[in-house]
Amino acid sequence: MKGLKLIACDLDGTLLLNGAQSLRADTCGLIQELQKQGILFFAASGRQYTNLQRLFWPIREQIGYLCENGCVSFFKGQQIHKEYMDRGLGRELIGAVCQKDGAEVLISGVMESYVKPKDMRFFYHMRDVVKNDVTLVTDLFGTEEAYMKISVYEEGGIRDERYWKDRFGSRCTVVTGGNDWLDMMPLHVNKGFALKKILEHLGIHPEECMAIGDNDNDREMLQTAGFPVSVRSAKPQIRAMAEYETDTVEALFEALLSGKL
Repeated sequence: MKGLKLIACDLDGTLLLNGAQSLRADTCGLIQELQKQGILFFAASGRQYTNLQRLFWPIREQIGYLCENGCVSFFKGQQIHKEYMDRGLGRELIGAVCQKDGAEVLISGVMESYVKPKDMRFFYHMRDVVKNDVTLVTDLFGTEEAYMKISVYEEGGIRDERYWKDRFGSRCTVVTGGNDWLDMMPLHVNKGFALKKILEHLGIHPEECMAIGDNDNDREMLQTAGFPVSVRSAKPQIRAMAEYETDTVEALFEALLSGKL
C-alpha cells in the first residue's frame, strides 16, 4: 500500500480474537517484515504499557504503544504523552462502581493498576489471565498515584452501559472495550486523541496511517486514520466506518506484504 508509514492496531477483539490472551506464532514476524518496509506498528489498547510489552516480548523494543485507551503512549521507551483525570471525579467514579452490585473497579496508573476486589477471582483474573501489573489495596481512595483511567468490570458482560454514559458522559469519556469492560477517561481522551499525538510526534500525516479495530473504543482512532480497517467480527457501526475488512489482522498484514493491498 503506497505511502503507508504507521499501523495502529487494537488488541482485544481485533488482533486477539475469541478471548485469546497471546499472539499467534506468526504475528511478530509479520510485524517485523512490515517494519523492514518502513511501516511502524503501534499496539492500540485499553491495556497497560507493561502488559503490552509482555504480550509483544520478542519485538517489545521495536514497536510503539498506545495504552489505556489513549491516556498514555510510548515509542522506543520514550513517553509521548500522559493524561490524568481530575481526582475528585475519579473518586466519584470509584464510589459509583463500588456501589453497583457485581461490578469491580480497576484504577489505572502509568505502570500499575490497583484493585480492592469484591471477589478475589477478579484479582486472579487480572494478574494471571490478563497479566496486568496489579496491586491489591486496602483502600481504593487511598492510592497515591494520579488516576488515568477508571474501569468497570462485570463478568459476563457490561449490563447497563447507558447508566454510566447518562451519569458521567458529560464529564468524562465513557466507552466499552469488550464485553466485560467499560472504561472512563478524561473527557478529551480516546484512541483518536492519542493517535494524533503520536502522528504529530513522529511527523506522520493521518493519510499515511492505517487503524484497525472492532469496538466503540476504536471509533475515533478509525476516524483519525486515513485508512480505517475493521475485522469482520467487529460491531456493525465499526464495520460501516471501514474502507477495508479482514478476517484476521495477520491476513491483512500478509496482503500488505504481498502487494495485494
